Amino acid sequence: MSGHSKWSTIKRKKAATDAARGKAFTRIIKEITLAARAGGDPDGNPRLRTAIQAAKAVNMPAANIERAVRKGTGELDGATIEEMHFEGYGPHGVAILVECATDNRNRAANDIRHLFTRFGGSLAAAGAVSYLFRTRGVIVVDRAAIAEDALLELALEAGAEDVVAEGATFEVLTPPSAFESVREALAARSVAMSSAEVTRLASIHVTLTEQGAGSVLRLIEQLEENDDVQKVYANFLLPDEVLAKLTQ
Repeated sequence: MSGHSKWSTIKRKKAATDAARGKAFTRIIKEITLAARAGGDPDGNPRLRTAIQAAKAVNMPAANIERAVRKGTGELDGATIEEMHFEGYGPHGVAILVECATDNRNRAANDIRHLFTRFGGSLAAAGAVSYLFRTRGVIVVDRAAIAEDALLELALEAGAEDVVAEGATFEVLTPPSAFESVREALAARSVAMSSAEVTRLASIHVTLTEQGAGSVLRLIEQLEENDDVQKVYANFLLPDEVLAKLTQ
């Protein structure tokens, strides 16, 4: 978990640029559109509710959110967005799972295959690496926001699985079905959350050296830059000394 937490924190800081924010808008709009296919009422659609929360977190205008919902429900015309998943291995045997949302399946498949090959990886058959990742809710809370015992009691009562202390933060881990109830319980108690997302956590990790980290991160960064890519998950772990050098 520590590798997920530390690297995710760094990525959130990197995302605080205008260009990155624009890309975040595009990805969230796609997620809202996909989620709205199951119904345009967020009260009865947890996936849509989570997507709208993510949109508000990056200050997306309400008009953009409403338009994305209406496209998803079919009230507005627009390109058909499809979900695709790719599995593969990066340098040093790192397992990588890529989630895409695209209006052109052939383009997405060709682009992802090209990036894996170009940066020292290879695509694999469906199921080759996905079994290594579990879907979990992860809510990050600053240590200063609440005492650990109080957070543990509050989170577990709301359905969380565990609370893990990680540096200056706590990570609240939940099953996907309990993510919204836990987040709402924390919000009701005015517990400030640094981030809250449903993600995929690796059950087995590959620890990387500084040199190995460079080649793996180049591939992951290129995948994340692709317009069709929504999320990239990988099972690498960065020791503290390697992480410190990468963020200097």
